[in-house]
Amino acid sequence: MISIIAPCFNEEEVLPQFYDEVTKVMNRTRYDYEIIFINDGSRDRTLEILRDLSKGDKKVNYISFSRNFGKEGAMLAGLNFSKGDAVIIMDTDLQHPPELIPEMISYFEKGYDQVIAKRNRKGESFFRAFVSKIYYKCINQFVDITLADGVGDFRLLSRQAVNALLSLNEYNRFSKGLFSWIGFKEHMIEFENVNRTAGISKWSFLKLLNYAIDGLVSFNNKPLRIAIYMGLTVTLLDILYVLFMFIKTLLNGPDVPGYFTIIASVSLFGGIQLIFLGLIGEYIGRIYYESKKRPHYIVEEESFTQKSEERQDKHHVLY
Repeated sequence: MISIIAPCFNEEEVLPQFYDEVTKVMNRTRYDYEIIFINDGSRDRTLEILRDLSKGDKKVNYISFSRNFGKEGAMLAGLNFSKGDAVIIMDTDLQHPPELIPEMISYFEKGYDQVIAKRNRKGESFFRAFVSKIYYKCINQFVDITLADGVGDFRLLSRQAVNALLSLNEYNRFSKGLFSWIGFKEHMIEFENVNRTAGISKWSFLKLLNYAIDGLVSFNNKPLRIAIYMGLTVTLLDILYVLFMFIKTLLNGPDVPGYFTIIASVSLFGGIQLIFLGLIGEYIGRIYYESKKRPHYIVEEESFTQKSEERQDKHHVLY
């Protein structure tokens, strides 16, 4: 069986088309399949549409969160509920082409545990493509894993890889890094960048920036090490400057204190201190959330219990 996990947030405009495209592709394969939609706190008609799809097709199930928990929680929920020998994670906006599914399955049959879909940057603005390229070049100098530009959540995972991901219980999840961290045999296929067929992107610049920061601090402590090195360097330069000014004062007498020098020094060192205090605070904050051991998501409604007599009715289930 192939499980298809599809997180969705306010995707009422594209859900029916996504369902039609995926079922059309899967019906051409020899595999049984299930589609698991995760409603991540949508405020439009997404949940209503998912209920209708689930009632009309026994292969379709949905999980609805009590509020928006983010895509990481949605993907984790899909992995927890999936039953397939292989799991495919994809977005419902059709920017992840369903036509790639048979090719992904073919490599799974050849023994690959991760079949990764990599998109190019065709059609994106020059600024966004340039910033992404610089980001991946820089982050790979810091993190302990390798992150490839254009590689996202669209991939096939074997059951072995899924179980490995589910064994990682950390609260602050950065799946793009976790996929790389677990390893296993990988194969990458490339596809053309596809624009959304309907609706608007839910990824604002601020959300992308926060996601970039998550990637930087989730898999290493090198930024903290850099903070130590920079602090030592600045301290050494400050000592040399003090010695220089002391010798100059002995030789030439005291000068009138320079306003610009004082302001520049205070601003420079104050800025450096604030940056690294924020960096340290980010790590401490993550420790704080990890220690609370809160659930990654809360399920308010799901269709699995409605379709199976073996499972008891649940409401507000914690995971």
